Formats: sequence, C-alpha cells, structure tokens
Amino acid sequence: MKLTDTQRSLLEAAAKHPQQMLTDFPANLKGGALIKVLTALGNAGLVARYANAPEGSMQLVITPEGLTAIGSTPGHTPKQREGTKQATLIELLKRPEGVSLAEMVQATGWQQHYADVLVMPISAGNPTCAAESAVMKSA
Repeated sequence: MKLTDTQRSLLEAAAKHPQQMLTDFPANLKGGALIKVLTALGNAGLVARYANAPEGSMQLVITPEGLTAIGSTPGHTPKQREGTKQATLIELLKRPEGVSLAEMVQATGWQQHYADVLVMPISAGNPTCAAESAVMKSA
C-alpha cells in the first residue's frame, strides 16, 4: 500500500508514542476524512485496536506491519545517550518507588524550580493535569 502523507505522519507519530498508539491527529483531519484514513490503515493491517482500551472506546495502535511500512523496525527503541541528565532522570523515574523532586535536583544538579517545571505536565485544558496540580498545591 502506498501511504499518503497523512497516513505516514499518523504512523510515524504512533511509532514514537510509548504504547505506539495513534493519538496525534492533524487539526484538519475530521469526520469522514478521519474515518476514511483510519479505515484504510486498518484494512491494510497497519493499525489495530488497542487491546487494553476501555470498554466502548476505539483506540488504535500501529502494528508490526505498520512499522515496516514506514521503515521502522518492530521492537526498535530509540537510543538513549548514556551519562546525560536526561538518561539519569529517566532511570530515576522508572524506579517502582518513583523519584522525589529533591532526588532529581541532587542527581542532575538542576535548580529545584527548573526540575519542577521540566517534569510537571502543563496543560490548562487537561483535567488530569488540573487534578494533579490541585494535589501538588495541597501537599
């Protein structure tokens, strides 16, 4: 299947997503056009339903065939530069107990206000972020 620019951009964004989900849709892709693009990708086997999607929702993930179609290797994860502050922070965040802001500051040498801004999700319209923000302020 020859991919359109829209199909390729959707698949490339999904390949970069941690769960390889299709989440970034262009603002101009709505209604019937969106359905047509997703149906074509599904019929070609390049996307499939997300197995852990909540009941009644339609979430899609890129398949190994979809990864191959954009020239990516299934199971390939981007290389992380070792010894960087980002690598250090990622390792700390992967721990089962997580990481405190004080630990991030100590490990990276960042100022507390800088580390806080870098890892705090910022989105005024996102209810999850608003709830997290309210919890942080009350702590």
